[in-house]
Amino acid sequence: MSGHSKWSNIKHKKAREDARRGKIFTKLAREIEMTARAGGGDIETNFSLRLAIEHARDANMPSDNVERAIKRGTGEDKDAAKMEQICYEGYAPHGVALMIDCITDNRNRTVADIRHVLSKAGGGMGDSGSVAWQFSRISFFNIPANENDYDTIFELALETGAEDVIEDEDFIEIIGHVEVFKTIHDRLQAEGIKTEDSGLRLQPNQDLSLDLEKTLQVMGVIEKLEDLFDVQSVSSNLEISDEALEKLAE
Repeated sequence: MSGHSKWSNIKHKKAREDARRGKIFTKLAREIEMTARAGGGDIETNFSLRLAIEHARDANMPSDNVERAIKRGTGEDKDAAKMEQICYEGYAPHGVALMIDCITDNRNRTVADIRHVLSKAGGGMGDSGSVAWQFSRISFFNIPANENDYDTIFELALETGAEDVIEDEDFIEIIGHVEVFKTIHDRLQAEGIKTEDSGLRLQPNQDLSLDLEKTLQVMGVIEKLEDLFDVQSVSSNLEISDEALEKLAE
């Protein structure tokens, strides 16, 4: 399993145990709000909303929070601030490419916060399109390896049009095009196979390798970006070695 996948799983586990749940719930609520705004508040017809709610439930987000987020998205809550979804492009130190997904009600604040973190670290913002070409959007499903048989998962992935299946000591990961996400998701549910994490993510077309010290420096910058109030997620083309993962997991 790639370093990106392993680091994603480490972050996912940390998020579920994070004491700052209010912040996590805010990010989840914004995701629900935006998907409800884009496709309506009915999970039967809005698959993205159904997935966002599943993520919220996995994090033990209260049902009342979920309902309020849906109402903000559908316009039932007339007092809700208008949110917009934006992806900013930039560079961390040492030329590492970044895609920074945000949901915000104040674009000027968001840009200023991101620019401050990047410039302080020796990076900077990029023009639209300057970084995006280095990434492809994929669907992924991380399935606990100790609860499932690899051959069974591989067969299911093959039947549902997945591109790859990768295994390590903790997880079996299914990777596919964005278009097959719902097909794989529904098949896994029908078979009673639970995922630790799933969704869509930006995958670098080619990784950039740095030494351990520089890798940890860049990961520190990425974590600062992810801690910003308006930032939902950060994707990079940094190759994350097993040695770096051990340090980051501490």
